[in-house]
Amino acid sequence: MANRGKKRRVLSYLLSYDTNLIVSVIFLIVFGLIMLYSASYYTASMRQSFNYDSAYFLKSQLKYSVVGLVLMMIVANIDYKKWRYFAVLGLVGSAVLILLLLVPGLGVNVKGATRWIRVPGLGQFQVAEPVKVAMIIFSAAFICKYASALNNLRTFIKVMIPTVVISAMILKISDNMSTALIVLGISFLMAFMVYPKYYPFVILAVAGALAAAGIIYYSMNMADSDSAFRIGRIQAWLDPYAEEYADKSYQPLQALYAIGSGGLFGKGLGNSIQKLGGIPEPYNDMIFAVVCEELGVFGAGIVILMFIYLLYRLYSVAQQAEDLFGRLLAIGVFAHVALQVLLNLMVVTSLMPTTGVTLPFFSSGGTATVFLLIEIGMVLNVEKKSRFKRERELREARLE
Repeated sequence: MANRGKKRRVLSYLLSYDTNLIVSVIFLIVFGLIMLYSASYYTASMRQSFNYDSAYFLKSQLKYSVVGLVLMMIVANIDYKKWRYFAVLGLVGSAVLILLLLVPGLGVNVKGATRWIRVPGLGQFQVAEPVKVAMIIFSAAFICKYASALNNLRTFIKVMIPTVVISAMILKISDNMSTALIVLGISFLMAFMVYPKYYPFVILAVAGALAAAGIIYYSMNMADSDSAFRIGRIQAWLDPYAEEYADKSYQPLQALYAIGSGGLFGKGLGNSIQKLGGIPEPYNDMIFAVVCEELGVFGAGIVILMFIYLLYRLYSVAQQAEDLFGRLLAIGVFAHVALQVLLNLMVVTSLMPTTGVTLPFFSSGGTATVFLLIEIGMVLNVEKKSRFKRERELREARLE
């Protein structure tokens, strides 16, 4: 009887998850798949590179979503505290992955940027996605190590140095400013949750604004193609109707036309006009514009509310975590999702210059989906361990 009771408790533990968090993730995945098919079927059916298959992107994203969900459930049953032992390995691995982009034959150049690695027999994957996961784990472990001394600016800067180095490598080698900012922002928010004072963040925010202004000024006075490209995007954002910036302002303007034409309830699922050649690659960064055009403010609001609910659940797990490492892991995933969603929506609505930030679970991208679901799996384990610990303490208290 005792063995049977023990087996039952083990099975109950293995099958016990935060159903609210899982349901919100599955809802976003299903909704995202529907919108991805709607946004991509025309383009896919017209191009030989996609085998003229209207469901090309749907099939690919569905495959990766299933793989990601399976990995999510596996990771959800791995004690999150064990990830701490792989923190340094994650940091070193991140640096190695970024450096591999420089290796001829491995790095894949797309539209002038090398952000993918080709794996023989398996295809290619975007380096930034595993790096985000690795840096969340490393930052959580590193901040925990110095948590007791994290009450002065020097220690705070020391904690941030590894992330700054990785972010600089991403920016320099893969020319991916958006990912560099997201990685830096994740660690910054994780440290913010632990640091007891606020003035260093004000100082760093001012320093960051001055650095950004300096980079813009430097770019405007440099003739290299990268600087000219970035400053051109900023100028196109400031004056989108100027003829000299027409090539750079075309995509954001088309996205705004799509959003504006959607009205309150949209034109109906599948009835977007802008995806028929107006918005280049509408299944990628600008997919939210298609959501607005087809489903209107109502549909876009549902998507935003579901992301808000997902973030609420992630933050709730962080608040109830049994230790600092678990809390920081949950905050890291929260920061990743929040920053990526916020930046994507700001780009689509032209609240900031165009940059390559995808919308989680909606934009096409198998690597991003798989690794984000792995992050969700870590949070599920943090919630499970914390909940079972509270329940055990409650039972022990009742027995006393």
